[in-house]
Amino acid sequence: MTLARPFLSDNAAAVHPKLWEAMRAADHPDNPYDGDTLSQQLDARFTALFGRECAALWVATGTAANCLALATMCAPHGGVVCHREAHIEVDEGGAPGFFLHGAKLMLADGAGAKLTPQDIAALIDPIRNDVHQVQPHAIAITQASEYGCTYRPEELADLGAFAKARRLGLHMDGARFANAAGFLGGSAEDAARAASGPVDSLAFGFIKNGGMGAEAVVLFDPDAAMQVRYRRKRAGHLQCKGRYLAAQILAMLEDDLWLANARHANAAAQEVAAGCGERLLHPVEANELFVRLTPAEREALRAQDFAFYDWGADSARFVTAWNTKPEDAQALGKAIAAL
Repeated sequence: MTLARPFLSDNAAAVHPKLWEAMRAADHPDNPYDGDTLSQQLDARFTALFGRECAALWVATGTAANCLALATMCAPHGGVVCHREAHIEVDEGGAPGFFLHGAKLMLADGAGAKLTPQDIAALIDPIRNDVHQVQPHAIAITQASEYGCTYRPEELADLGAFAKARRLGLHMDGARFANAAGFLGGSAEDAARAASGPVDSLAFGFIKNGGMGAEAVVLFDPDAAMQVRYRRKRAGHLQCKGRYLAAQILAMLEDDLWLANARHANAAAQEVAAGCGERLLHPVEANELFVRLTPAEREALRAQDFAFYDWGADSARFVTAWNTKPEDAQALGKAIAAL
Protein backbone atom coordinates (compact mmCIF):
# COMPACT_ATOMS: atom_id res chain seq x y z
CA MET A 1 0.00 0.00 0.00
CA THR A 2 1.30 3.44 -0.91
CA LEU A 3 0.59 6.09 1.69
CA ALA A 4 -0.88 9.23 0.14
CA ARG A 5 0.31 11.72 2.76
CA PRO A 6 2.66 9.77 5.05
CA PHE A 7 3.39 10.95 8.60
CA LEU A 8 3.51 7.52 10.24
CA SER A 9 7.26 7.22 10.80
CA ASP A 10 10.58 8.25 9.31
CA ASN A 11 11.31 4.50 9.25
CA ALA A 12 8.79 4.28 6.41
CA ALA A 13 10.56 6.88 4.25
CA ALA A 14 12.33 6.01 1.01
CA VAL A 15 16.07 5.40 0.79
CA HIS A 16 17.99 8.43 -0.43
CA PRO A 17 19.17 8.01 -4.06
CA LYS A 18 22.78 8.77 -3.15
CA LEU A 19 22.86 5.64 -1.00
CA TRP A 20 21.76 3.44 -3.87
CA GLU A 21 24.53 5.01 -5.96
CA ALA A 22 27.07 4.36 -3.23
CA MET A 23 26.06 0.72 -2.86
CA ARG A 24 26.25 0.18 -6.61
CA ALA A 25 29.72 1.74 -6.60
CA ALA A 26 30.72 -0.71 -3.87
CA ASP A 27 29.54 -3.70 -5.92
CA HIS A 28 32.96 -5.13 -6.72
CA PRO A 29 35.27 -7.63 -5.00
CA ASP A 30 36.89 -6.43 -1.78
CA ASN A 31 37.98 -7.90 1.53
CA PRO A 32 35.12 -9.50 3.49
CA TYR A 33 33.59 -8.51 6.83
CA ASP A 34 35.00 -5.11 7.89
CA GLY A 35 38.36 -5.45 6.18
CA ASP A 36 37.20 -3.69 3.03
CA THR A 37 38.38 -0.27 1.89
CA LEU A 38 35.16 1.50 2.83
CA SER A 39 34.82 0.06 6.34
CA GLN A 40 38.42 1.01 7.04
CA GLN A 41 37.55 4.67 6.42
CA LEU A 42 34.90 4.94 9.12
CA ASP A 43 37.13 5.68 12.12
CA ALA A 44 38.79 8.63 10.39
CA ARG A 45 35.52 10.03 9.07
CA PHE A 46 33.82 10.02 12.45
CA THR A 47 36.96 11.33 14.17
CA ALA A 48 36.87 14.31 11.82
CA LEU A 49 33.13 14.79 12.40
CA PHE A 50 33.39 14.88 16.20
CA GLY A 51 36.80 16.47 16.58
CA ARG A 52 37.83 13.66 18.89
CA GLU A 53 39.44 10.29 18.24
CA CYS A 54 36.84 7.57 18.02
CA ALA A 55 36.11 4.21 16.47
CA ALA A 56 33.00 3.52 14.41
CA LEU A 57 31.50 0.14 13.57
CA TRP A 58 28.55 -0.58 11.34
CA VAL A 59 25.60 -2.69 12.43
CA ALA A 60 22.26 -3.34 10.75
CA THR A 61 19.89 -1.97 13.41
CA GLY A 62 19.61 0.66 16.08
CA THR A 63 18.73 -2.02 18.60
CA ALA A 64 22.07 -3.72 18.03
CA ALA A 65 23.90 -0.39 18.14
CA ASN A 66 22.44 0.51 21.52
CA CYS A 67 22.85 -2.89 23.10
CA LEU A 68 26.38 -3.57 21.89
CA ALA A 69 27.52 -0.21 23.25
CA LEU A 70 25.76 -0.67 26.60
CA ALA A 71 27.26 -4.14 26.98
CA THR A 72 30.71 -2.51 27.27
CA MET A 73 29.55 -0.49 30.29
CA CYS A 74 27.28 -2.73 32.31
CA ALA A 75 27.96 -6.12 33.93
CA PRO A 76 25.13 -8.69 34.16
CA HIS A 77 24.56 -7.86 37.82
CA GLY A 78 24.30 -4.11 37.15
CA GLY A 79 21.74 -1.71 35.76
CA VAL A 80 21.33 0.94 33.08
CA VAL A 81 19.41 4.06 34.05
CA CYS A 82 17.08 5.29 31.33
CA HIS A 83 13.83 7.18 30.99
CA ARG A 84 10.75 5.02 31.40
CA GLU A 85 9.70 6.06 27.87
CA ALA A 86 13.13 5.25 26.42
CA HIS A 87 13.19 3.21 23.23
CA ILE A 88 15.42 0.60 24.86
CA GLU A 89 12.67 0.03 27.45
CA VAL A 90 9.46 0.17 25.42
CA ASP A 91 10.46 -0.72 21.85
CA GLU A 92 13.32 -3.20 21.79
CA GLY A 93 11.62 -6.39 22.93
CA GLY A 94 13.92 -7.02 25.88
CA ALA A 95 17.05 -6.85 23.73
CA PRO A 96 19.08 -4.94 26.35
CA GLY A 97 18.54 -7.74 28.86
CA PHE A 98 19.50 -10.30 26.21
CA PHE A 99 22.69 -8.54 25.05
CA LEU A 100 23.66 -7.54 28.59
CA HIS A 101 23.04 -11.08 29.93
CA GLY A 102 20.35 -10.10 32.39
CA ALA A 103 21.36 -6.59 33.42
CA LYS A 104 18.40 -4.48 34.48
CA LEU A 105 16.99 -1.29 33.01
CA MET A 106 16.35 1.18 35.84
CA LEU A 107 13.52 3.53 34.91
CA ALA A 108 13.61 7.22 35.77
CA ASP A 109 11.17 10.06 35.09
CA GLY A 110 11.86 13.36 33.38
CA ALA A 111 10.02 15.98 31.33
CA GLY A 112 9.83 15.37 27.60
CA ALA A 113 11.47 11.92 27.96
CA LYS A 114 14.73 13.68 28.91
CA LEU A 115 16.76 13.10 32.07
CA THR A 116 18.63 15.47 34.35
CA PRO A 117 21.19 14.61 37.02
CA GLN A 118 18.48 15.34 39.59
CA ASP A 119 16.09 12.86 37.92
CA ILE A 120 18.76 10.17 38.01
CA ALA A 121 19.87 10.91 41.56
CA ALA A 122 16.28 10.62 42.77
CA LEU A 123 16.23 7.06 41.45
CA ILE A 124 19.65 5.78 42.44
CA ASP A 125 20.57 7.64 45.64
CA PRO A 126 18.04 5.85 47.88
CA ILE A 127 19.53 2.46 46.92
CA ARG A 128 23.19 3.42 46.81
CA ASN A 129 25.50 0.67 48.09
CA ASP A 130 22.51 -1.51 49.01
CA VAL A 131 23.55 -5.07 48.21
CA HIS A 132 19.88 -6.04 47.96
CA GLN A 133 19.30 -3.63 45.06
CA VAL A 134 20.68 -3.59 41.53
CA GLN A 135 23.33 -0.89 41.32
CA PRO A 136 23.65 1.40 38.27
CA HIS A 137 26.60 0.95 35.95
CA ALA A 138 25.54 3.24 33.10
CA ILE A 139 23.10 5.91 31.93
CA ALA A 140 21.36 5.83 28.55
CA ILE A 141 19.79 8.95 27.07
CA THR A 142 18.11 9.56 23.71
CA GLN A 143 18.97 12.46 21.40
CA ALA A 144 16.47 13.69 20.27
CA SER A 145 14.23 12.16 22.93
CA GLU A 146 11.28 9.87 22.33
CA TYR A 147 9.05 12.97 22.50
CA GLY A 148 11.15 14.92 20.02
CA CYS A 149 12.90 17.07 22.64
CA THR A 150 16.58 17.94 22.20
CA TYR A 151 19.28 17.99 24.86
CA ARG A 152 21.21 21.27 24.82
CA PRO A 153 25.02 21.18 25.10
CA GLU A 154 24.91 22.50 28.66
CA GLU A 155 22.45 19.77 29.66
CA LEU A 156 24.74 17.13 28.21
CA ALA A 157 27.71 18.67 29.99
CA ASP A 158 25.84 18.43 33.30
CA LEU A 159 24.95 14.81 32.64
CA GLY A 160 28.53 14.05 31.66
CA ALA A 161 29.88 15.57 34.84
CA PHE A 162 27.33 13.66 36.91
CA ALA A 163 28.16 10.36 35.20
CA LYS A 164 31.89 10.91 35.69
CA ALA A 165 31.43 11.77 39.36
CA ARG A 166 29.37 8.63 39.91
CA ARG A 167 31.67 6.49 37.74
CA LEU A 168 28.83 5.61 35.38
CA GLY A 169 29.09 5.08 31.65
CA LEU A 170 27.04 7.45 29.48
CA HIS A 171 25.49 6.16 26.26
CA MET A 172 23.45 8.13 23.74
CA ASP A 173 20.75 6.55 21.60
CA GLY A 174 20.99 8.74 18.52
CA ALA A 175 18.25 7.27 16.34
CA ARG A 176 17.33 10.89 15.50
CA PHE A 177 20.73 12.35 16.33
CA ALA A 178 20.82 14.20 13.00
CA ASN A 179 17.54 15.94 13.77
CA ALA A 180 18.88 17.06 17.13
CA ALA A 181 22.09 18.33 15.54
CA GLY A 182 20.07 20.21 12.94
CA PHE A 183 17.98 21.84 15.64
CA LEU A 184 21.13 22.89 17.53
CA GLY A 185 22.64 24.58 14.49
CA GLY A 186 24.33 21.70 12.70
CA SER A 187 27.12 20.70 15.09
CA ALA A 188 27.62 17.00 15.77
CA GLU A 189 29.89 17.99 18.67
CA ASP A 190 27.16 20.09 20.30
CA ALA A 191 24.58 17.33 19.89
CA ALA A 192 26.84 14.81 21.64
CA ARG A 193 29.37 17.03 23.45
CA ALA A 194 31.89 14.45 22.29
CA ALA A 195 34.77 16.92 22.25
CA SER A 196 34.41 17.59 25.98
CA GLY A 197 34.00 13.93 26.79
CA PRO A 198 30.70 13.30 28.58
CA VAL A 199 29.32 10.81 26.05
CA ASP A 200 31.17 7.49 26.03
CA SER A 201 29.28 5.93 23.15
CA LEU A 202 26.72 6.89 20.54
CA ALA A 203 24.35 4.91 18.36
CA PHE A 204 24.45 7.22 15.33
CA GLY A 205 21.20 6.70 13.46
CA PHE A 206 20.98 6.78 9.68
CA ILE A 207 18.02 4.57 8.80
CA LYS A 208 15.38 7.07 9.97
CA ASN A 209 17.22 9.78 8.04
CA GLY A 210 17.30 8.34 4.52
CA GLY A 211 19.42 5.25 5.14
CA MET A 212 18.52 1.70 4.19
CA GLY A 213 20.06 -0.79 6.62
CA ALA A 214 23.11 0.61 8.40
CA GLU A 215 23.70 2.34 11.72
CA ALA A 216 27.00 3.29 13.36
CA VAL A 217 28.20 2.42 16.85
CA VAL A 218 30.59 5.24 17.73
CA LEU A 219 32.98 4.52 20.64
CA PHE A 220 35.21 7.15 22.19
CA ASP A 221 37.24 4.54 24.08
CA PRO A 222 39.58 2.30 22.00
CA ASP A 223 39.33 -0.55 24.50
CA ALA A 224 35.53 -0.48 24.33
CA ALA A 225 35.70 -0.46 20.54
CA MET A 226 37.67 -3.68 20.49
CA GLN A 227 35.20 -5.27 22.88
CA VAL A 228 32.32 -4.29 20.58
CA ARG A 229 34.07 -5.91 17.63
CA TYR A 230 34.07 -9.25 19.43
CA ARG A 231 30.54 -8.80 20.72
CA ARG A 232 29.28 -7.83 17.24
CA LYS A 233 30.57 -11.11 15.82
CA ARG A 234 29.14 -13.16 18.68
CA ALA A 235 25.77 -11.45 18.26
CA GLY A 236 25.59 -12.31 14.56
CA HIS A 237 26.02 -8.74 13.32
CA LEU A 238 29.38 -9.06 11.54
CA GLN A 239 28.13 -9.16 7.96
CA CYS A 240 30.21 -10.84 5.29
CA LYS A 241 29.81 -8.02 2.79
CA GLY A 242 30.12 -5.17 5.23
CA ARG A 243 31.25 -2.78 2.52
CA TYR A 244 27.60 -2.22 1.61
CA LEU A 245 26.83 -0.96 5.12
CA ALA A 246 29.96 1.19 5.14
CA ALA A 247 28.99 2.59 1.74
CA GLN A 248 25.64 3.77 3.12
CA ILE A 249 27.21 5.49 6.11
CA LEU A 250 29.95 7.17 4.09
CA ALA A 251 27.41 8.41 1.56
CA MET A 252 25.39 9.98 4.36
CA LEU A 253 28.47 11.70 5.76
CA GLU A 254 29.58 12.98 2.35
CA ASP A 255 28.90 16.71 2.04
CA ASP A 256 26.83 16.49 5.25
CA LEU A 257 23.93 14.73 3.57
CA TRP A 258 22.91 13.44 7.02
CA LEU A 259 22.46 17.02 8.17
CA ALA A 260 20.68 18.25 5.05
CA ASN A 261 18.18 15.40 5.29
CA ALA A 262 17.50 16.13 8.95
CA ARG A 263 17.07 19.84 8.35
CA HIS A 264 14.48 19.11 5.69
CA ALA A 265 12.56 16.86 8.08
CA ASN A 266 12.81 19.43 10.88
CA ALA A 267 11.55 22.20 8.60
CA ALA A 268 8.59 20.06 7.57
CA ALA A 269 7.78 19.46 11.25
CA GLN A 270 7.76 23.21 11.85
CA GLU A 271 5.30 23.64 8.96
CA VAL A 272 2.95 21.22 10.66
CA ALA A 273 3.53 22.78 14.08
CA ALA A 274 2.45 26.17 12.72
CA GLY A 275 -1.12 24.88 12.59
CA CYS A 276 -1.15 23.06 15.92
CA GLY A 277 -1.13 25.93 18.39
CA GLU A 278 -1.95 24.86 21.93
CA ARG A 279 -2.64 21.30 20.81
CA LEU A 280 1.09 20.47 21.02
CA LEU A 281 2.00 18.22 23.95
CA HIS A 282 5.76 18.87 23.67
CA PRO A 283 8.01 21.46 22.03
CA VAL A 284 8.85 20.60 18.41
CA GLU A 285 12.65 20.35 18.43
CA ALA A 286 13.21 17.62 15.86
CA ASN A 287 10.87 15.85 13.44
CA GLU A 288 8.18 14.45 15.76
CA LEU A 289 4.94 16.14 16.80
CA PHE A 290 2.58 14.97 19.53
CA VAL A 291 -0.80 16.63 19.10
CA ARG A 292 -4.04 16.59 21.13
CA LEU A 293 -6.79 15.28 18.87
CA THR A 294 -10.10 13.63 19.59
CA PRO A 295 -11.01 10.37 17.82
CA ALA A 296 -13.37 12.29 15.54
CA GLU A 297 -10.66 14.81 14.65
CA ARG A 298 -8.23 12.02 13.84
CA GLU A 299 -10.75 10.38 11.54
CA ALA A 300 -11.31 13.74 9.83
CA LEU A 301 -7.59 13.97 9.11
CA ARG A 302 -7.42 10.39 7.85
CA ALA A 303 -10.32 11.16 5.53
CA GLN A 304 -7.97 13.69 3.93
CA ASP A 305 -5.39 10.93 3.31
CA PHE A 306 -3.04 11.83 6.18
CA ALA A 307 -1.42 8.70 7.67
CA PHE A 308 -0.25 8.80 11.29
CA TYR A 309 -0.34 6.85 14.54
CA ASP A 310 -2.75 7.37 17.41
CA TRP A 311 -0.96 8.20 20.65
CA GLY A 312 -3.17 7.17 23.51
CA ALA A 313 -6.86 7.98 23.66
CA ASP A 314 -6.71 11.70 22.97
CA SER A 315 -3.64 12.47 20.87
CA ALA A 316 -1.67 11.51 17.77
CA ARG A 317 1.96 11.37 16.67
CA PHE A 318 3.12 12.81 13.37
CA VAL A 319 6.64 12.20 12.06
CA THR A 320 8.22 14.02 9.14
CA ALA A 321 11.09 12.65 7.05
CA TRP A 322 13.89 13.68 4.73
CA ASN A 323 11.54 13.38 1.76
CA THR A 324 8.34 14.82 3.24
CA LYS A 325 6.79 17.04 0.60
CA PRO A 326 6.55 20.65 1.80
CA GLU A 327 3.05 20.90 0.39
CA ASP A 328 1.97 17.87 2.45
CA ALA A 329 3.40 19.38 5.63
CA GLN A 330 1.68 22.68 4.93
CA ALA A 331 -1.58 20.93 4.15
CA LEU A 332 -1.45 18.96 7.40
CA GLY A 333 -0.78 22.08 9.43
CA LYS A 334 -3.72 23.84 7.80
CA ALA A 335 -5.97 20.81 8.25
CA ILE A 336 -5.21 20.67 11.98
CA ALA A 337 -5.75 24.41 12.33
CA ALA A 338 -9.12 24.07 10.61
CA LEU A 339 -10.44 21.36 12.92
